[in-house]
Amino acid sequence: MKTYQKVFVLFFAALFLMSVVPMALAQDGGKININTATVSELAKLKRVGKKFAERIVQYRETNGPFAKAEDIMKVKGIGPKTYEANKDIITVK
Repeated sequence: MKTYQKVFVLFFAALFLMSVVPMALAQDGGKININTATVSELAKLKRVGKKFAERIVQYRETNGPFAKAEDIMKVKGIGPKTYEANKDIITVK
């Protein structure tokens, strides 16, 4: 294999690792902690956009941390369908 081909392969391998590893490390087992997540992290949840993510953060700041994942339904506009869509990826720990 020629030198430039090796460099090319190494470059793309490094680029791939730099894009994947931080995401894997940022999420504990792929879960989003609704007590500590930012608006942009919360907006990644299914059926939750920026508007509802901001409401989650506002609720958390006003009422304190969520005691259990189901408590996310106390946020105005977040109902059972949204909870069910996300129950396997949200956590409060």
